[in-house]
Amino acid sequence: MRSNSLIIFCLANPFIWGQNIKRVQLPEPSGNTYEYAQVEPSIAIDPNNPKLMIAGSVLSDYYYSKNGGKKWKSSTLTSTYGVYGDPVMMFDLKSRAYYFHLSHYPKATHLDRIVCQSTDKVCKPFTDGSFPKPNGSKVQDKHWTVVNPKNNEIYMTWTQFDAYDSDNPMDSSFIMFSKSVDQGASWTDPMRISKFGGDCRDGDETVEGAVPAVGPDGTLYVTWTGPKGLVMQKSSDGGQSWMPKEKEIEPQFGGWTINVPGIYRANGLPILKCDLSNGPNRGTLYLNWCDQKNGENDTDVWLMKSTDGGITWSERIKVNQDQGGKHQFFTWMTIDQSSGFIYFVYYDRRNYDDTQTDVYLSVSRDGGLSFQDVKISETPFTPDENVFFGDYLNIDAVEGEIRPIWPRMDDRKISLWVALISEKDLPK
Repeated sequence: MRSNSLIIFCLANPFIWGQNIKRVQLPEPSGNTYEYAQVEPSIAIDPNNPKLMIAGSVLSDYYYSKNGGKKWKSSTLTSTYGVYGDPVMMFDLKSRAYYFHLSHYPKATHLDRIVCQSTDKVCKPFTDGSFPKPNGSKVQDKHWTVVNPKNNEIYMTWTQFDAYDSDNPMDSSFIMFSKSVDQGASWTDPMRISKFGGDCRDGDETVEGAVPAVGPDGTLYVTWTGPKGLVMQKSSDGGQSWMPKEKEIEPQFGGWTINVPGIYRANGLPILKCDLSNGPNRGTLYLNWCDQKNGENDTDVWLMKSTDGGITWSERIKVNQDQGGKHQFFTWMTIDQSSGFIYFVYYDRRNYDDTQTDVYLSVSRDGGLSFQDVKISETPFTPDENVFFGDYLNIDAVEGEIRPIWPRMDDRKISLWVALISEKDLPK
């Protein structure tokens, strides 16, 4: 009886369970001179081989693992067009690996294009890069991508600035779209999909955080945030045509630029995913973000869902299951398409009255009706508000293998970590 009670207690206590997590530090590429390297990470698992995974971090770091994340090799990605941060890692349906990033092309203006580099072997060189057509000197920034599960087309959305950081009221920001039908070899001309623009100050009044998702029938959805709050666009023909204007979903209380003590800057930009599994929630859209609806001292992780293709949305649902009054921030979300389970990773201060910070994983196995929180960092860290620490974390999950990735900061030194977690081992 005493033994059974101990087992139940261990499963219910995230601190005890978390001691069994294997955490792996990713090696910084040799010769890296960027002061804030290993922030803004992105990770992707090959949907056809869960042991194969890739990751990236600013400005030009590349990592790969062939054994499920137990060991990683690192290098610096290079391109004629420059590699300048905001890495987005992806595999397509044929296991081709992609690294999308900002550019710094010496023959053009800074950040004038989004570059796509790819390879058929994660340990082999990437292509030099392709890109949607630049628009003069306008800045192209903060892209995300998705693969259409029906035809392997790649969809990319991002923000275009007339002039980055301009306070000229005549300068605007818009959400753009382009696609590739040939595994990134070429791209359609960029198309503006936001009717309502924002300013160019890279703040609450700027339209930003455009993330695409594809439904089981190939319908393309995009959400972002800005002056109209959280909004959505939709295309049923692969991005050729869109709704006349974006649908307003929910206000983002306090805006998407959030003040979190000890953090250089904290964004609450949204993430959109669609359940493509054969489970009971197939086709459901999930929208994840952070804001301060509960007050300036209580940043939370939120979720909304739509079961009718974005026509209607649920009320907002709080993901972090703490008692409130503390900061949870830098969220990211993924869906394991083999099960439909939703996983979230975020920084969390529920256990402290200062700026000490843990990393938590939350899982919902019932379509967002309930959540279970698990602390996955071994020890807390204390960030320095004068050190740039990026804007987000990342996570991927395939066939029950879950890989959250996050930076931590110790004595102003940034390091990058991945946790090796299996669904079968998570407390239930």
